[in-house]
Amino acid sequence: MPKDKAPRARRGQPAPAASAAAAGVLPQTGFQRLASLAELPVRGRIAHRGYVESITILPPQQAPAFTVTIVDHPAPPGGRRNAVPHLRLVFVGQRRVPGLLAGSRIRYEGMVAPIDLVPTIFNPRYEILPERTAAK
Repeated sequence: MPKDKAPRARRGQPAPAASAAAAGVLPQTGFQRLASLAELPVRGRIAHRGYVESITILPPQQAPAFTVTIVDHPAPPGGRRNAVPHLRLVFVGQRRVPGLLAGSRIRYEGMVAPIDLVPTIFNPRYEILPERTAAK
């Protein structure tokens, strides 16, 4: 981009790069890093870490799609008492995704959009993370 076309800050406004960093946007990617699913935007590119709460496998008669529900923290023994923010990841064309099981910890990123009033990411980029070990 030519120097004369680069965005410049106006008086009284922070520089564009500084405002992006302050908003939690990852540099060079445009992804907004979330600390919790409570911060989830209605639409936009996000990066987050969470736990697989449940998986859905469709019957063979339907088009293949593997669906995973993500939450911030795993459920305590005995289950949850209250509703918690969640997100749906859909892997289109997949019957299963190796390593994604209930309780798995993953890092994922993608474009979130509301589908049937549930925040959803189709074909996210993901990485399965090792389980956290309790400090003894």
